[in-house]
Amino acid sequence: MTQAETRPTMHAVSQSAAGGPEVLALVRTGRPEPVAGEILVRVHAAGVNPSDWKTRSRGRFADGTRPPFTLGHDVSGVVEAVGRGVTVFRPGDEVFGMPRFPHPGGAYAEYVTAPARHFAPRPKGIDHIRAAALPLAGLTAWQALVDTAEVRPGQRVLVHAAAGGVGHLAVQIAKARGAYVIGTASAGKHDLLRSLGADELVDHRTGDFARAVRDVDVVLDAVGGSTWAGSVRTLRPGGTLVSILPLDESFPAGAAEAARVRAVFMLVEPDRQALREIAALVEDGRLRVIVEAVFPLADVARAHRLGERGRTTGKIVLSVTP
Repeated sequence: MTQAETRPTMHAVSQSAAGGPEVLALVRTGRPEPVAGEILVRVHAAGVNPSDWKTRSRGRFADGTRPPFTLGHDVSGVVEAVGRGVTVFRPGDEVFGMPRFPHPGGAYAEYVTAPARHFAPRPKGIDHIRAAALPLAGLTAWQALVDTAEVRPGQRVLVHAAAGGVGHLAVQIAKARGAYVIGTASAGKHDLLRSLGADELVDHRTGDFARAVRDVDVVLDAVGGSTWAGSVRTLRPGGTLVSILPLDESFPAGAAEAARVRAVFMLVEPDRQALREIAALVEDGRLRVIVEAVFPLADVARAHRLGERGRTTGKIVLSVTP
């Protein structure tokens, strides 16, 4: 019997071409093994993010990787094995993380390998489903508000799409930093956002947020397009607009310069220390992750269809291992 025939296998979601959710297929494939500096994680749950269905649709990752591949960057699970030189985890440790982003992470699978420091201990007090909803969205919000914009107590922070995956966590992180938080969301989501700490809310469907909001220090924008121009108008001179979408030719660069506004595109990165900070907020009761829907791994196409509607409150998660 050959080595390939004796290699352990696992279930994973694979796609072999660009397309709609129907290109996602549950397959049996070889189980990865950790190399030096890596850990092997038995995945209990995997978060679903807009970057997943965008990658699926265009058929390639940002680094150029093309099918076949396995999507997913949000993981919560248990360490199965460690590679040579790993000292921060041992088999049996419960972890969560965002492996390899923006390169293929392979989280839609029963096992995943990645550098050990792309993970942190799973927050106490929440299950794997909620822990899997945290890494990409939580790190995006943290790195945008804390590392990039350096939000300070008393500042006014505007969060667009405040009830979304990144947005609902950003509201809470900004609040934990001592900011006055303004959010845009449909009226039906305002009560939830108030319960998460939002001080002021604007229904983006019924009015122009740029008329209702003024003198903002920081804007976190997960929407882009026409939202950019209005966001620039809300900022006071010296304010910061952090977009998690690339600032393309539609961005009003001249208006931002004239208003003396700093505008930056931020791409999230794996960050063990920030994951630990996020976990601490969860454990202190200052950060609550909202999960709208949970699907078994085999129903990944349904999860993508729900996400692509663009109306999700919080996150969508795949349950991988019971």
